[in-house]
Amino acid sequence: MVKTEENGDAAGGNLEPEQYRKMFIGGLTSSTTDETLKEFYSKWGTLVDCVVMRDPATKRSRGFGFVSFSKQSEVDAAMANRPHIIDGKTVDPKRAVPREQSQRSEANISSKRLYVSGVREEHTEDMFKEHFGKYGNILKCEIIADKNTGKPRGFAFITFDDYDAVDKCVLIKSHMINNYRCDVKKALSKEEMAKVQQQERERMDRGARSRGPPMGRGGGGWGPAGDRGGYGGQPWGAGPGGPGGYGAGGGGQWGPSGGGYGGGYGGGYGGAPGGGRGWGGEGSGGWGGPPSQGGWGAPSGGAGAGWGQGGGQGGWGTGGQGAAQSWGGSGGQSGGGGWGGRGY
Repeated sequence: MVKTEENGDAAGGNLEPEQYRKMFIGGLTSSTTDETLKEFYSKWGTLVDCVVMRDPATKRSRGFGFVSFSKQSEVDAAMANRPHIIDGKTVDPKRAVPREQSQRSEANISSKRLYVSGVREEHTEDMFKEHFGKYGNILKCEIIADKNTGKPRGFAFITFDDYDAVDKCVLIKSHMINNYRCDVKKALSKEEMAKVQQQERERMDRGARSRGPPMGRGGGGWGPAGDRGGYGGQPWGAGPGGPGGYGAGGGGQWGPSGGGYGGGYGGGYGGAPGGGRGWGGEGSGGWGGPPSQGGWGAPSGGAGAGWGQGGGQGGWGTGGQGAAQSWGGSGGQSGGGGWGGRGY
């Protein structure tokens, strides 16, 4: 790890929040070192920190690293001068996401499309263009309306010409537009969602192998799991799920613990994330119930009620093995939704 003399300024609290000054650099060659990164990125500003992540045991590069600048504007300058070629290879630079967000597999996926929730009738597309135009060049802005009433359905999509604009918006997360709070997330295509879900399955499989044979099917976490979930309807969700609306699948905040630096980083760069589920443990529903059962330790057999895993057609955690249900969502095969309903 390379630390510069400017770290004294950071200790004195004179720097902007690190989340706005830090970059993730993926796709590094095995020969790239801390000094190589420092030499390359120092051309755009003052580096406060620079590190290539390595395996603790073998000390071999894990294929990614991080650099921290002294100002957000220096990150902007670096991102504006892509592509970046280090040691003869085009690398994958992105704005680093906070630790709590990095455990989500979608953090490793680049998207040029932004999902905006909290849209009101008072909002117009011009308002969104004016607000989000500060972060990048907008190609398309659409407020999704009900086909029958013409009223907004509560969400919108913004398409930029560069994924970095979406990353900048997501770092802020909540935006005040016309005095109303709107939250943002990356809008992923069906193919990208399938990739996220596959990554989650692989993470859980690796974790299960490291802990021994799984106890059963089903998912951990507070909430029941469903085949479909609303967009982002999974802060307490469980397990990966089948294809569905935005936000289906994937572990929630209390879901799989990640490997790499700060959680989920390094999934595609040679990292070896650990497993780990929510409050229920591997293969269990609810608060530690038996495998593929719902409830608080409900007996084996037909139905298990309570907060745990549910049945195919039940509501809030009713009956059966295997399939489970979200609040108002549709049942499915041991999928992962959250508290949301059917996706868009």
